[in-house]
Amino acid sequence: QVQLEESGGGLVQPGGSLRLSCAASGFTGDHYRMAWFRQAPPGKELEGVSCIRISDGNTYVSDSVKGRFTISRDSANNTLYLQMNSLKPEDTAVYRCAAAQVWRFSSVREMCLTATPWGVDYWGKGTLVTVSS
Repeated sequence: QVQLEESGGGLVQPGGSLRLSCAASGFTGDHYRMAWFRQAPPGKELEGVSCIRISDGNTYVSDSVKGRFTISRDSANNTLYLQMNSLKPEDTAVYRCAAAQVWRFSSVREMCLTATPWGVDYWGKGTLVTVSS
């Protein structure tokens, strides 16, 4: 059974940093792209923050977080990370990790820009990030 479990969210002041983790179990990820999405309450659209192809490490980063957020993966621990620096109040959201088989999208960019809740194979439950003074 595949599971994605996020951790690392919390309350942070503007300008601060957090590192989110997504521990994956039940699959190795070699034939997947993985990603961080976020959804700000209430009911805003799902936003692809950053996506990575596991096999070659190719990444895409949303313009809204470029230069501040970095996606990475530790293959030994089968864990996906999102390092978030210079956090802003508008980064407040529930952050969820996702995994999609490579055939579902033509690129990491496409995954980040077009993925829908029903368009990936696995989702984590999410972790809340609140940026506030």
